[in-house]
Amino acid sequence: MSTSPLTHFDAHGQAHMVDVGAKSETHRIARAAGSIRMQPATLALIAAGTAKKGDVIGIARIAAIQAAKRTADLVPLCHPLPLTRVAVDFRLDEAASSVHCEVQAETVGKTGVEMEALTAVQVGLLTIYDMCKAADKGMVMTDIRLLEKQGGKSGHWVADASA
Repeated sequence: MSTSPLTHFDAHGQAHMVDVGAKSETHRIARAAGSIRMQPATLALIAAGTAKKGDVIGIARIAAIQAAKRTADLVPLCHPLPLTRVAVDFRLDEAASSVHCEVQAETVGKTGVEMEALTAVQVGLLTIYDMCKAADKGMVMTDIRLLEKQGGKSGHWVADASA
């Protein structure tokens, strides 16, 4: 018998989808963020809108939204959720030669939207990589993490700012 705090395993250690049937529907919000570092010349291409494949940030925003909507197809034990909102913000940071991505996902449901926000960040950054890899194969995606979650039994959680 397993006494693990990992909810995606049953008492016998077998993977399963968590039963959320008895949980209350609440408004749930999750914010996640991450960055992609690159050569300054690559960031300049993105900023100028002159990347060979087009509007990098615009396409990455659409990709991030689409990824949030498809999270349950990508993460095997994740519940499919009716998203009520997905907001994606990109910020170009010349000093760090990076693009920072932040996503806020929302739903009214029985389980949280952390996975949708995290998936959206990662796919948004992957799209930037895909669109710019001809100019810079050494880009690095970093610091992908949950920033905040609200709603549900566990209430409001905010990441440690020093982490």
